[in-house]
Amino acid sequence: MPVRRLHRAVRSLASEIEQRMTSGSNPAEAVESSVLADGTYDVVITGTGLTECILSGLLSKRGFKVLHIDRNPYYGGACASLDLQQMWKKFCVSGSIPEELGSAREYNIDLIPKFILATGKLVRILVYTGATRYLDFKLVDGSFVHTGDRPHRVPSTPMDALRSSLFSLLEKNRCRQFFGFVQSYDPEQVTQRGPDPRTMTMRALYDYFGLQETTRTLIGHAIALYTNDAYLEWPALPTIERIKVYAQSVARYGSSPYIYPMYGLGELPQAFARLSAVHGGVYMLRTDVETILTDTETGRVCGIRTPDGREARCRFVVGDPSYFPDLVHRVGRIIRCYCILRAAPAHIREASSCQVIVLHRAVAAERRNDIYVLVLNSAHRVAAPDRYIALVSTVMETADAEQEIEAGLAILGGEANILARFLTVDDVFEPIHDGRECGIFVSRSYDATTHFESTTEDVLDLYRRIVGEELMFDDKPV
Repeated sequence: MPVRRLHRAVRSLASEIEQRMTSGSNPAEAVESSVLADGTYDVVITGTGLTECILSGLLSKRGFKVLHIDRNPYYGGACASLDLQQMWKKFCVSGSIPEELGSAREYNIDLIPKFILATGKLVRILVYTGATRYLDFKLVDGSFVHTGDRPHRVPSTPMDALRSSLFSLLEKNRCRQFFGFVQSYDPEQVTQRGPDPRTMTMRALYDYFGLQETTRTLIGHAIALYTNDAYLEWPALPTIERIKVYAQSVARYGSSPYIYPMYGLGELPQAFARLSAVHGGVYMLRTDVETILTDTETGRVCGIRTPDGREARCRFVVGDPSYFPDLVHRVGRIIRCYCILRAAPAHIREASSCQVIVLHRAVAAERRNDIYVLVLNSAHRVAAPDRYIALVSTVMETADAEQEIEAGLAILGGEANILARFLTVDDVFEPIHDGRECGIFVSRSYDATTHFESTTEDVLDLYRRIVGEELMFDDKPV
């Protein structure tokens, strides 16, 4: 194909994709037709959070005809990344933005603070779908655990255990043996000697290696990335698999298990939206749902109606909890605090971006959940030059949100180093049914973990319930 014709074809495809991703009609305009977009679809997806956008991309790639709408004028929903003007508006901050913060447009502050495990499930989905072509990633410099004195790098291999200052000499040897067992364990080799993680609890496996309580907490919370100690009474195998994923993620790049998209997590939903559009998905922003239409005989969903009276018919409806308040129940609350810092926090200045886990035992004996601190700067294009973003979050256990995150804020260098701060407490919802009977599939709220493994598990579960079979990944290298 001649170069000029190729360029015209590319421009034509780009124009078609932009048309498919067009914003919805202005509610103030008169509506001549009662049909929404093309009128008939396999799936209508409401909300453009990451879960919904991944599903949109996966279903479109499989051949489903998808209509994807959002009441907001931007992509991302709860997973959006906001600039300072948007943050000022969202949190109703009076006055103008201080000049010392720099340009408002240089900020992209994630509403849901998370990183991406380099060999985790989200990366597998990105590679499988090809959505990586729309994204640029940068390595997060480090992962730390705060045990009460200062942050320490998280060990994940036998050699790390021997070098770590977190353990005594005797404990280093026990950790070396434990991590060596984890690295070599193969669930397919049923004849191997030693403990069997398939038949024993994680507590029993720790007991087998004689690990101290502080070591168990570090492994379970900073490496296996559990938010509390409930996993101790579960079968040990899932924890072994989590530790392996973490260690493999560290081994991928050598210093940290995490990667992060340039310009913030809000780029992830948009990447999957572009993927869906390439495969025929239609996107409409500023478009809300007023009524879910159901078949009078079967009771199953058969479409949606917007506030201006337009309708789209479909076999399935998918959406986040905010669109279906009667189909979810609250299972907890999460405190999230967004801070803009003057300088990098002390003790972690070697890492311009990092995760710090403040272990619950280092906060108070009665506390059950850890506190998470994520730090980013302009290297990831999320802050103005010489400024840092710190995102502090935890599961809410009392009625005093400020007091609960004090240990996390203390790491940031005190009020003198915090130029701006925004605090919110978000409800966490789960669906009350699986959606198979009525055809309405509701996603879960984003949890307190600092990674997307639970989010992708929700995506894969929703996909299985909608399609009727597991998503089979290609054997592409991750």
